[in-house]
Amino acid sequence: MSPQNEAASPRITLESSQRKPHGGRVVARTDANQLLSVSIIVRRKEALHLHLLAGRQISRQEFADKYASDPRDFDQLRRFAHQHGLAVDEASSSLARRTIVLRGTASTLERAFGVTLSDYEYASHPGRRYHGYEGAISLPTEHAPAVEAVLGLDAKPIAKPHFRFHDQATGPAPQSFNPPQVAQLYSFPTGVTGAGETIGILELGGGYTTNDLNNYFQVLGLTAPNVTAVSVDGGANAPGDPNGPDGEVMLDIEVAGAVAPGANIAVYFAPNSDQGFIDAITTALHDSANKPSVLSISWGSAESNWTPQSMTTLDDVCKSAAALGVTITVASGDNGSSDGVNDGGDHVDFPASSPHVLACGGTELLANGTLIAQEMVWNDQPQGGSTGGGVSQVFALPSWQAGANVPPVPAGGATGGRGVPDVAGDAAPASGYNILVDGQSAIVGGTSAVAPLWAGLVALINQQRGGNPVGFLNPLIYSMSAGFNDITQGNNGDYNAGPSWDACTGMGSPIGSKLAALITQPITASATMAGAAAD
Repeated sequence: MSPQNEAASPRITLESSQRKPHGGRVVARTDANQLLSVSIIVRRKEALHLHLLAGRQISRQEFADKYASDPRDFDQLRRFAHQHGLAVDEASSSLARRTIVLRGTASTLERAFGVTLSDYEYASHPGRRYHGYEGAISLPTEHAPAVEAVLGLDAKPIAKPHFRFHDQATGPAPQSFNPPQVAQLYSFPTGVTGAGETIGILELGGGYTTNDLNNYFQVLGLTAPNVTAVSVDGGANAPGDPNGPDGEVMLDIEVAGAVAPGANIAVYFAPNSDQGFIDAITTALHDSANKPSVLSISWGSAESNWTPQSMTTLDDVCKSAAALGVTITVASGDNGSSDGVNDGGDHVDFPASSPHVLACGGTELLANGTLIAQEMVWNDQPQGGSTGGGVSQVFALPSWQAGANVPPVPAGGATGGRGVPDVAGDAAPASGYNILVDGQSAIVGGTSAVAPLWAGLVALINQQRGGNPVGFLNPLIYSMSAGFNDITQGNNGDYNAGPSWDACTGMGSPIGSKLAALITQPITASATMAGAAAD
């Protein structure tokens, strides 16, 4: 069939791809000859239901056999590409990742997917342009059923890093910590270093230098971890701005590496777009070389910033992680109960609101020697930041939160109810982490620090379990209150801390050794099955 006839054939609109006006300024139509790529997310061979696995983790081979894409669907989409003059990037495509990558000019992609591409400029990114579309994507009727999402036709930056430097102008930090001190205060397991484990870290910009890492860990009296940079969609380790995303990258590596100094670290660098974000997670999950058992994510933005197809796809990817036994720790955001949305309402950050990740909120931590003197909700507003937390307006209440007294869904929410966060840890810049970034010492806080802190703890527990990963923690920890410091003081705006779970600090900050002991105890299949139903 020729491209002209194919274009005239009946088409189906992917309603979940609906993109509202960007809020940016249209600069021009995208150059018709500009070469672009799209990642098509293809349906599974069969639906993945975690509760049917009853807590059992599956191998990559079993995943490929049951829950990857069908080669016949890929063949059909290869025909679609050929009919529209698009090239298939076979090296970047993967049945296990359920991703087939197509490349072509902007004008060719416009015809293939029924969109009009424009270049936008945003006040938050002056001087930088991004192509995008408004409306919805469409596909020919014969090809649409196999397609769950089309990513890459909109390259708008989707996420922000959730870290905050301590403002030196306000004076010295009352009490800052090296990461091993925080691990000691939280009673992380001793006698293990994370050896044999790999911590994955997702980054959407910035970079690290080996010299900085060597100097930092030398000061701590630790051997620098083995760090591998993995390029996704052309992303790369690109340090150079100490006040920009380099601070995020170094915070993540230095915190995770210092609390689990024996673990390897794989850093997945991707462009800041929904395509880059999702491709990075799928790359990490199916990385047969590095094989991360835990993935730390410190980037995100309010649910309202994402298209439904992007949220559904990313959440489904995190469901795959749960089946494969990979824990995903995610920062809950640094803008309190509003999550930085200026509409007077309450919002939560995504992907922290995915019910298949461990959402990490923030506290302010005061110490007396090696003991915690006081711990409260991190809230420096209105001048500063505050831990994100609240109730999803998109994702339903998971069964494992049924007894957590999650507040009602905010006004305007339709199907939501998932409470955020699940856990917490030190995040206040006033009690922040001493790090080294681009040769400069700094004190950094934000929930960005909590995701790698928990990732390091998971790596320690995984080693303690003999390399048997804990995987999807959420169904377990809600019955393990003895493994947490319950935070009952403070608020993040509209939500208050209180006994047990709350929408500021979740279950609380970890008592690592107790939590490890509880997790390593035998867990009944019936309890796991009841808790795993988040799908």
